[in-house]
Amino acid sequence: MNRFSHVLISVAIGAASLPAWADNFDLLSGSGTVSRSQLGYSYLTTSATDPGSLIDVSAYALPATAAHPTNFLQGTLALNNTATSGGFQEVVDTNNYTSAADATRKHLPPFAFQYIQTGSHIFPLQRGAIASTHPEWEYVLAPGRVWNETSDSGYSRVALPFALMQKNQNCVHNGVMSFLFKADGTISKLSYQISSETCSYFKVNMWGVLSASYTPQQITNAASLITAYQAEVAARMPVRPLSALATDYPSSGINVQKLRTPSTTVAAHVSTVGFISDGVHYRGGCTTRYGEYPYCDQLILPSYSTAKSAFGALALMRLEKKYPGTKSQAIKTLVSNCNITKWNGVTIEHALDMASGNYTSTSYEVDEGGTAMSNNFFLQTGHANRINFACTQWPAKVAPGSKWVYHTSDTYLAGTAMNAYLKSVEGSTKDIYTDIVAGDLWSAINASPTAKYTRRTYDTTAQPLTGYGLVYLPDDVAKIASFAGINMGVAGGVQLLDTTLLNAALQKTPADPGLVATTDTRYNNGFWAYNVKSSLACASDKYVPFMSGFGGITIALMPNNTIYYMFNDNSQFLWVDAVKESAKIRAICT
Repeated sequence: MNRFSHVLISVAIGAASLPAWADNFDLLSGSGTVSRSQLGYSYLTTSATDPGSLIDVSAYALPATAAHPTNFLQGTLALNNTATSGGFQEVVDTNNYTSAADATRKHLPPFAFQYIQTGSHIFPLQRGAIASTHPEWEYVLAPGRVWNETSDSGYSRVALPFALMQKNQNCVHNGVMSFLFKADGTISKLSYQISSETCSYFKVNMWGVLSASYTPQQITNAASLITAYQAEVAARMPVRPLSALATDYPSSGINVQKLRTPSTTVAAHVSTVGFISDGVHYRGGCTTRYGEYPYCDQLILPSYSTAKSAFGALALMRLEKKYPGTKSQAIKTLVSNCNITKWNGVTIEHALDMASGNYTSTSYEVDEGGTAMSNNFFLQTGHANRINFACTQWPAKVAPGSKWVYHTSDTYLAGTAMNAYLKSVEGSTKDIYTDIVAGDLWSAINASPTAKYTRRTYDTTAQPLTGYGLVYLPDDVAKIASFAGINMGVAGGVQLLDTTLLNAALQKTPADPGLVATTDTRYNNGFWAYNVKSSLACASDKYVPFMSGFGGITIALMPNNTIYYMFNDNSQFLWVDAVKESAKIRAICT
C-alpha cells in the first residue's frame, strides 16, 4: 500500500456503525516510545487543569519515535467553557485593548468544527478565517498530525495548529492544541497555547486546558476531501532548511545569518523567513516566545498590504489577459459612488497605481495614517461606508497618473471596480477573488485552501478588501512569489497574466518604471521596487520589485530568479542584506 492509498473501514460507534477513513498516508514507523514530561496521558485524562504558565511548544510536536495512529477521527470536535477558561498574558498592547480586568479578548471564541483524519494527518473542513459570534476573534484552522505513543493507553494523540485573527483586521496569533482520543468518541481534555503572532501592536500569550467532546460522524464526500488534501500535501514545493543554502551553493560564500536577521532586525520579532532558488524552498524556522513552532508548514501568515500585489495587481493582470482593455476602464462608470467630477479620467490602473490624483497630503502616509482613514475606512465593517469614503474623502489635486500617494482606499476602489467589471462580462454571480484570483490563479499554482480565503466586508455585499486581508501558509508565499517573479505568470505551461502589466511591475520595461514613491523606491501596478544600485555597487540603477505589508512583511522578487520573504512585526523593513546574499548565487546588477 503506497503512502497515498486509503481503505474504507468500519468503526463501531455505540450501536451504530459509521465509516471512517483509515489509511497509511504519511506512514509513521516509530516504536511509539516517547519520553514525555509535558502533556502526558495522566495529565490530559485525569489531572489536567490550567497549568498557570506556558510551556515549550515542543511538547505539542510530533515526536521522532511516534507510531502510526490506531484510532481514526472523522467528525466534530467541540470545546467547552471557552468564554471563561484559560490564561492570558499581555506582551505588547499599543492600543490599550486589555487591562487587569477580565475581558472577552482574553478568551478563545466558541469552537465546534469538523475534522477528517487521513493516516497520520488530520485536516479541518473549514480553512481561512471563520465568522464567529465572538466580538474580537475569529479562528483560522490548519491541518495537524495524529500519532500513537505507547504510554497513552490505547488512545491516539492529536496536535492541531490554529490561529486567531482579529475581526475585520489582519493580525494573526498562532497557536496549537493537543488532546487524546479513541475512535468511539472518547476524548481527553484539550491543552492549547498561543505564544507567537505577526502583529506589531498586540502581542499576547494565551494558554489553558479545556474539556472537549468528539462526535464521530460520516462526513459527506470524505473520500474526495481526503484525495484533495493528499494532493495538497504532495504539491508542496520541496523544503530544505535555510542553512542548506551554504551546502547547495558551496562556492557562493552565502551568509545564511544575513537572511535570517538582515541588518539590525530583531530575531524575536521574526515569524519566519524563506528563500526560493532553483525550485527549492529554503525555510528559516518559525519562532515563538516558548520554543520553535513545531508545525511551520502550517504557520498562518497575514498578508497585510502584500495583498495589494498578490490580489489587486495579479487580479488586474489576469483580467487584462482575459479581457484586453480592462485596465483602462473608468472608475466612475463602474463604481456609482465615484460618478463625480473628480474621478474624470481615472482608470482601474490609476487606482491600482495609487495615482488617482485625489489626495490631501503628499507627505508619506499622512493620508493613510490619519484618523479619518482609520475611523471611516479601516474600522468600517460594511461596503457602503468604505466605498463612500474611498470616493469622496480626497480632493482632486493633479491629473490622474501623475502623482503617487499611498491610499489603501484606492486599492479597495480598484478591487470594487474590477469586481463590477467581471460581473458585467461573466455574470452577476462572479467574484473577483473567488473566480479570478483563487479560481484561475491559485488553483493553477496549487496554492492551499488557506490562501483561497480573503477578508470581506461583513454585509451582504461581501466585498473583498483587496488591499489587505489574505492569509498564507509559507508554501503559498513561495508559490505566489515564484509564479509572478520567476515564472512570469506562467502555470502549467499557460500564460495566465498580461505580460505588459507584469513586466512593468517587475521593472522590466524601462519606458514604464512607475511613479516615485520615496527615495529610491517606485510603485507600479501594485508592486513596489527598490533601487539597489548603491548597495550592490551596480553601474546603473537596478530596481528589485517587492511586496510589502504592515509591520515588517517583505516578499522580494529578485531579478536573478530568487525570492526572499520575511514576516516580521517589529516595523523593520531591512532586507537589503538578503539582496546582497542572493547576488552571491547569481548576479543581480547585470
